Amino acid sequence: MSNVFLSILQSFIICLITFFLSSYYFTETWTWGYQNKWTNWRTYIPAHQITFTVEELAKYDGSDPNLPIYISLFGEVFDVSSGVAYYGKGSGYNAFAGRDATRAYVTGCFKTHLTHDLRGLTKEELKSLEGWLEFYKNHHSYYKVGNVALPPIDPNTPIPEPCNDNVGQKS
Repeated sequence: MSNVFLSILQSFIICLITFFLSSYYFTETWTWGYQNKWTNWRTYIPAHQITFTVEELAKYDGSDPNLPIYISLFGEVFDVSSGVAYYGKGSGYNAFAGRDATRAYVTGCFKTHLTHDLRGLTKEELKSLEGWLEFYKNHHSYYKVGNVALPPIDPNTPIPEPCNDNVGQKS
């Protein structure tokens, strides 16, 4: 009976090796091109979670090549350093780096909406923001490093004004 078990185990190991080698041969990845948080080793060995102040988070805006690039959404901080082409200094999404600019994700307004103030947003916009949060949580190379202690929004301050040159959300 142990010979049967060993034979099955050997066949399984050979199939597994063939699976991964074939994947690498055809797709140049070990997972047949599949990428999400489950293919990021940090999912299994998460980074020590840090609590940032707004001032501390601002240091990670992509201007110092020796520091990682962090963005914040709903106060959750993610390392997006692997996306330096998108979030690095002078790149299209650099406005999000080193701060919590949750509101700008749905309004596209980079003048007055680089804030965590969500007052006045519609249910659809809030749902879209939840989708962005899931994007970062499930990304194959971005990962959560902590949270930022955001100052409370004074309810007596005006809601951020819409700007005329916002790009809006892509469909």
